[in-house]
Amino acid sequence: MTNQIVQQIQHDIETNPVVLFMKGDSDFPQCGFSARVVQILQHLGVSFVARNVLADSDLRQGIKDFSNWPTIPQLYIAGEFIGGCDITMEMYQSGELQKLLQEKNIPFTETWAT
Repeated sequence: MTNQIVQQIQHDIETNPVVLFMKGDSDFPQCGFSARVVQILQHLGVSFVARNVLADSDLRQGIKDFSNWPTIPQLYIAGEFIGGCDITMEMYQSGELQKLLQEKNIPFTETWAT
């Protein structure tokens, strides 16, 4: 993993409240798992930055090394690695994801019953 890739990833995570490293982009996801995370974020009304790992093989391998996580997509919220599709979906369904967004002062529109 090149230093440039590490710096790019670090910059993305530090300067954007929500970053999704995914296959494709938010308008045209290239895999079902990436599409599912995009759907959750869009359903919540969360603004996020998507990075297409298919457009850059160094980034695709770099994000796996950076997070020590073998699969894509990878979701970061407020600089913290959240996980991939399954973890994001479980957190969304349990309300944990919404609570995390609230704790980190990241605006979202969906409300949920507590």
